[in-house]
Amino acid sequence: MRITVDGILPRAIGITKKEVSAAAYFFAEKASSLSGEVFRDVVIILQDDEFSAVTHSAVNGVEGPTDVTTQRYDPMPGEKEGVYGELYVNAERAIKAAPKRQGWSPAKELFLYIAHGMDHLTGADDHEENDFQRMRRRELSWLKSFDKKA
Repeated sequence: MRITVDGILPRAIGITKKEVSAAAYFFAEKASSLSGEVFRDVVIILQDDEFSAVTHSAVNGVEGPTDVTTQRYDPMPGEKEGVYGELYVNAERAIKAAPKRQGWSPAKELFLYIAHGMDHLTGADDHEENDFQRMRRRELSWLKSFDKKA
């Protein structure tokens, strides 16, 4: 599995890209176990609200910024079957949202967005409230496991 982290990581997040990458590998492994699919190549693009709004509109046709926009791709001819995709993760939103959750840091909020994106790469959908709650429980469980590991 290959994870690439690109974009700007604001200092206010309080972690390094290496730590973002470690979290992404952990959550990709959890998502892979859940789906039974091998995660092959995931690019994480860290962005701000402005870039997020553009990406969200281009990928999902929805106006305004969001926490994470997920794009999955089919393997190219000659590539092994598995999960290939991009996560456009809104670091600016993580900084703004973290203080609204008691005891959460911007880094933990960013990790939640990455877990959520990895969950979406498996095909998980959160359009219905029940599905959203199922995904959230799973992602919080992954986050708790990651916190214990770190």
